[in-house]
Amino acid sequence: MGLPRRFEAVAEALVSGSDPCDACSVVGRDLALDGSSLEDTMAGLRQTWRALEGCDPSYDATSALLVGWSEAALSYFHALSCEDPMTGLATRVHVRSRLGDLYRQHGATDVNTAWALVVCELTGEAPAGGELDAGHRLARSLRLSRVGEAARTVFAGGETVGRLAPHRVVVVASRGDRLGTRVRLLRSLVAGLTDDPPRVWIEGLPATDLAASQLLDELARG
Repeated sequence: MGLPRRFEAVAEALVSGSDPCDACSVVGRDLALDGSSLEDTMAGLRQTWRALEGCDPSYDATSALLVGWSEAALSYFHALSCEDPMTGLATRVHVRSRLGDLYRQHGATDVNTAWALVVCELTGEAPAGGELDAGHRLARSLRLSRVGEAARTVFAGGETVGRLAPHRVVVVASRGDRLGTRVRLLRSLVAGLTDDPPRVWIEGLPATDLAASQLLDELARG
C-alpha cells in the first residue's frame, strides 16, 4: 500500500492503535518546511486515514496537523522577514546577518574594538502564574516597540535595532567615546515605560561570528 510522503508515522500510529495526534503535528510541521501547501497536506492525511480506517480523519488529528503546519509556516515567513510584525524592529535573523557582515568586513579583533551590543530588557513583565495572557502579550509588545523607538532616537546613525525576545531589544552599536553617554540617555528615556525600570547594558562581541550567533541565542532565551 502506497502512502503519501511523510505520513508513515501517522500510519504506524493508526495500525498500532496509539494516538496519532503527535505524529500528525510533526508531519504538518515537516511538510510546511518542505514547502507543501496546506491543501496537499490535508489531502495526504485524508488519503492515509481512508486507506487504513476507511473514513475521514478525526477532528483531533486534523487539528494537530493544521496547527503543526501553520506554526512552522509562520515561523518560516517571520524568519525571512527583516522586520518583526508586532514591533517594527529588526528580526533576530536580520541582526545576526548584520553581525555576520561586520565580521566579514572587519575581522574579529576590529569588530570587537569598533562595535558592541547594547541590550535593553523589560523587567517585571511576567505575572505570578508564569504565562502571559493575550492582553499582557500585546501590552508588552507595545512597550517593546516604544523601547525600540527610544533606541532609534539615541542610535540614529544607521545602527541596527532589533527584537531579540518578547522582553529584549538589541542595538548593534558603534563603539566610541559617546557610547557610554548614549547608553545612559537610553536608560533615561525608557525609565518611565514600566513600573520597574528596564535594564540597559553593553555586551561585548566575542571573537568569532559563530560565537556571536550563540551569544544572540543566549540573549534571546534569557
